[in-house]
Amino acid sequence: MRRGLYPGRFQPFHLGHFQVIKWALERVDELIIVIGSAQESHTLSNPFTAGERIEMIRRTLEGNNIDLSTIYFIPIPDILMNSVWVYHVKSFSPNFDLIISRNPLVLRLFKEAKYEILEPPPYDRKIYNSTYIRRLMIENNNEWEKLVPTEVSNYIHEIKGDERLRSIAGLS
Repeated sequence: MRRGLYPGRFQPFHLGHFQVIKWALERVDELIIVIGSAQESHTLSNPFTAGERIEMIRRTLEGNNIDLSTIYFIPIPDILMNSVWVYHVKSFSPNFDLIISRNPLVLRLFKEAKYEILEPPPYDRKIYNSTYIRRLMIENNNEWEKLVPTEVSNYIHEIKGDERLRSIAGLS
């Protein structure tokens, strides 16, 4: 049995992230989704809480009939010490065999720790980019809704996350 670990901040969870999860589930038996920067929320870079991000991902997976019994959600706070970050992640997570990421720093750290690496396709990172999506939200441009799963768009509206982001930016 192979268990993969997919770390990300998911601020917000978008269609690129969803494509990576589907891609990963074709290659591993179980998937650990690490919700990074778990202590962060209500900022321009990290507007959503760890719980809200887990909810976004769960709703998307459930809405697309993905079996959640093979998926773990692990929120992990930052430690701001890259040299020991892999061991920090390991202390919060069930055992895993490989890492799924395209982030150059994450890949370097796990490679140095002797983990197998699976690098997913980029899935149009120019538009499937959380920074870009947050900017569209701040600009009150509803085009962001096309870049996230419907379940995420609905949830963000439900919690007024787009309004929160504009408020944090000083625009409401």
